[in-house]
Amino acid sequence: MRERLKHKYALSEQGVNDMIKAVIIVTIANLAFMVPVGLLYLLASDILNGGIPSSKLPMYIGGMVISILLIIITTYFQYNATFLATYVESGVRRRTLAEKLRKIPLSFFGKKDLAELTSTIMGDCAWLETASSHFFPQLFGSMCSTTIVTICLFFFNVKMTLAAVWVLPVAFFVVFGARPISHRLNENAMKYKLECQDGIQEGLETVRDLKSYNATNTYMEGLNKKIQAVEKHAVVSEAINAMFVCLSQLILKVGIGTTTLVGGILFAKGEIDALTFFMYLLVVSRMYDPFQVALENLSAIISTDTQCKRMDEILSHEEQDGNKTLSNQGYDINFDHVGFSYDGNEQILKDVSFTAKQGEVTALIGPSGSGKTTVSRLAARFWDINKGTITVGGMDISKIDPEILLSLYSIVFQDVTLFNNTIMENIRIGRKDATDEEVMAAAKLANCEDFIEKMPQKWDTMIGENGSELSGGERQRISIARAFLKDAPIILMDEATASLDVDNESLIQEALSKLIKDKTVLIIAHRMRTVDGADKIVVLKNGVVAENGTPDELKACDGIYRHMVELQVEAANWKM
Repeated sequence: MRERLKHKYALSEQGVNDMIKAVIIVTIANLAFMVPVGLLYLLASDILNGGIPSSKLPMYIGGMVISILLIIITTYFQYNATFLATYVESGVRRRTLAEKLRKIPLSFFGKKDLAELTSTIMGDCAWLETASSHFFPQLFGSMCSTTIVTICLFFFNVKMTLAAVWVLPVAFFVVFGARPISHRLNENAMKYKLECQDGIQEGLETVRDLKSYNATNTYMEGLNKKIQAVEKHAVVSEAINAMFVCLSQLILKVGIGTTTLVGGILFAKGEIDALTFFMYLLVVSRMYDPFQVALENLSAIISTDTQCKRMDEILSHEEQDGNKTLSNQGYDINFDHVGFSYDGNEQILKDVSFTAKQGEVTALIGPSGSGKTTVSRLAARFWDINKGTITVGGMDISKIDPEILLSLYSIVFQDVTLFNNTIMENIRIGRKDATDEEVMAAAKLANCEDFIEKMPQKWDTMIGENGSELSGGERQRISIARAFLKDAPIILMDEATASLDVDNESLIQEALSKLIKDKTVLIIAHRMRTVDGADKIVVLKNGVVAENGTPDELKACDGIYRHMVELQVEAANWKM
């Protein structure tokens, strides 16, 4: 039971303990509200028997005080056990999710969009937070307290008890029986909600393009349809769930009628007295109140299955792990008959074999879709390969913890990611313990000084979300500065100079020539002049190595590399 709670509702060990504690306290709190009912029963008994004896008056007054204090104390503990503990557990749940996302392979993110992951981390966690504080403890607490009260009632009169409690399992199974329908409705509602979120996110990311092509009206028409779909399915889902809950609560009301009817018959026959009849009506009316809330909570808990399923998909996903120590001898990268596919079907790489040697620059070129970027990602174990082996210095990277492995790499991506922070701190990401002087030196090597010194606060200038205040070339140079700062023995560059003009590209390449000394360098480029100085060129086509050799060797052959060089020469000479 404990393991099931942990797995399904993403609870820690302490969270499970708090959940069980909360159920117990809610049960006690519900029973505490029955104490005044017992006190009222005794009071009514004395009144019917000739009045309240003066000797019992202090007992009733003390009982009233004790009842009030008991209710206050149990309510206080209930609040602490449900709300306060839940908020602590919610923080633990979000940190657990973040830690899990940090360790799972990038292949997972290729199947999920940002809107869905954000919805899981924020929306689903918030919903489970509400469920943990409002739904679960109250449901199971109400069920426990109602069971205890029912057992006690059987000692008074079996017929009256049956007349009062038969509606409880019926009402419960009405709501629980609607579970398949609720699941389907909730999944559909969630699907349309995510589509709407995707649409909003897409609009925010492409607002410039939408405006430039006068496409905002078309976009809004599509977004309105998605919003209407969300509203429609949300209304239908809520209406159906409410119908079953209302039906179950209506059945509970029938229980009061059957209790009154059976009680009247038994009273007429003389099998029960008026006091017992009165007591059953009083107890039943009080017993149904928490159970009505429990039925609403049961419906809400059933609806959480969709969120739990999405969250479990993350938490149960296989992690990338491995040894925490490096055993490489040198930094040669070797691909040995490597095969890879993103979805398990279409092979991106079929049989790739080559070696990027330490102290050399190995360039990957080829037509679009040939697998160049995939090779660079696999070299850093962003994904795990399907067949073959990839080694660094003879060390199988599939057996090394990715975070430990990445300490060997400096990576410059084509798509630069920057943070809404200062220029200084964005470069310092390359090595968090770097001094300001070291950051500035790396920036100088990447030719960043010319634009940094022109900024309002220079090195302390905030650059906006993802570097919105910078040009494409400036963003790329900051990314290259990070690589300089990290100064790792292996350098991966994916179109690192694609956003730079000719002058800056030349300066960067001159700086790179200093950086790559005695290092393993693997670069991806479409510009032939970028790879012309490489020691080795690996030409990829259709997921295999089509050509492999030095630039001069490949130029001498009538192959893909020579053809690409000739095409770019023709393009450079093209005129309007």
